[in-house]
Amino acid sequence: MVPFPLPGTQLVHVGRQPIFDATGDVVAYELLFRGSMDAIEAGRRDTYATSQVIVNAFTEFGIDEVVGDRTCFINMTREFLTGELTLPFGPDHVVLEVLETVDVDDEVIAGVSALVAQGYRIALDDFVWGSGAERLLPLASFVKLDLLQGDLSHLDEIVTACRQYPDIKIVAEGLETGEQLALSNRYGFELRQGYVLSRPQVLTAASLTPSKLRRLELIGALSAADADIEKILTIIAGDPALTMRVLRASNSAAVGATSRVSSVRQAVVMLGLAHIRQWAMLMVVDDVAEATEVQMADALTRARLCENVASAFGAKSDAAFMAGLITAVAQMIGLSPAAIAHQLPLDIEISAALERGTGALGQVLRVVNAYERGDLSEVAAAYAGEDLSGTVMAAMRWSTMAVAATQAAAA
Repeated sequence: MVPFPLPGTQLVHVGRQPIFDATGDVVAYELLFRGSMDAIEAGRRDTYATSQVIVNAFTEFGIDEVVGDRTCFINMTREFLTGELTLPFGPDHVVLEVLETVDVDDEVIAGVSALVAQGYRIALDDFVWGSGAERLLPLASFVKLDLLQGDLSHLDEIVTACRQYPDIKIVAEGLETGEQLALSNRYGFELRQGYVLSRPQVLTAASLTPSKLRRLELIGALSAADADIEKILTIIAGDPALTMRVLRASNSAAVGATSRVSSVRQAVVMLGLAHIRQWAMLMVVDDVAEATEVQMADALTRARLCENVASAFGAKSDAAFMAGLITAVAQMIGLSPAAIAHQLPLDIEISAALERGTGALGQVLRVVNAYERGDLSEVAAAYAGEDLSGTVMAAMRWSTMAVAATQAAAA
C-alpha cells in the first residue's frame, strides 16, 4: 500500500468483501466502490461508482490481483444492464448484481436476457418479493437476501419461490451475528457474506493520472467510421497512463488474453478497437485529473531515448520504447519496474530487462539510467564511445512536441 500519492499520481481504491460457501471457504468477492462522491451529482453516483470499480479493478490493479481465480460480483446500474454503457469485459468469473434501486421494467428484462445469452451470470441484490425483481428470477443464478435489514416475515415464501429454480444459489448477506449465521444454516443457503465472517478489505495503489484530453481524443479516433490504427497507437503511446491501462486491460483474465505482448501495437491488436473504445468510455465516466505536462514529457523522453539507442544494442525499438515507458511510470508511482512488470502481459525479453536487467533491453536501460544519473564514463563505455547528448536532445524535442500537440488540440 502507498500511504501518500506522489506528484502526478493519484491513489486508487477498490473494496472487496469475501463471499463464503457453507464450509467456510472463500469462493468469490463482491467488489465495492471506495472513494469520494463529493463532486458527483446525485443522479450519477451509482453509475460513477460502478465505472470506478470496473476501471480500477481491471486496469489499475488487474483483476487477477484483486480476486485471483475466484469469481467477482459487481454492482450494475440500469445503464449497464440495458446496454447504454457497454461492459468491457467478458462473462468469465464475473457475476453482475442487479441493484435493488433498478426499476425492473421491460427494457431491463430485455437487457438482462441479452446479457445472460452472452454467458453472463446474474445476481439479484437485496431481493424483496413484490419489488418487481421477481420477474428476473428465471434469468438469475444468484439471489441475495439481506438478513440484517431485510423483511424476514416472508422469508419462507421467498426461499420457496427461489427454490423453484434449481440453478439459483441463495447468498445470505448482512450477517453480523451468530443467530443470523445459524438462520443461514437452517435454510441451507449456499453462500454467505457479512461482518460476522469477514469485513470488507480496501485495496489501494498509486496510479498515474491519465490525461482527460487524451481519453477524449482517443474516443474520437476510435469512433471514426474509418478508424486509423496509426493515430490510435500514437494517442495511446503518447500518454503513459493510457498505455499502462491498455496493457493491464490486455492482461485481464476476463478479456481472455493469453499472449505476451512486446509493444503497444500488439496490446491494441490483442484487445481490439471495440474493447479499447469501451475502456476509453469508462475512463471518461471515471473522470480524474490530468498528469502534469512536465511529468508526461519526462516519461516520454525516457521512452523515446530508449527507442533511439535500441539499435546500438541489437534491441527492438518498439520493445525498448515500452521498457523505457514502464520504468518511467514505475518511478512516478513509487514502485519498482519489476513490481509493475509482474502485473503486465509482457514479452519475456521485456520482463527479463525490467525484473533482472538482462538481455539487450537490459543494456539499453542501463545506459539510459547511467546518462540520467550523470555517469558519462559508463555511457561512453557502453555506447561505444559515442556522445549520447544529441540523441537525448532529439528525444526531448520529440516529447516536447508530443505534449505541445496535446495542448494545441485543447485550445
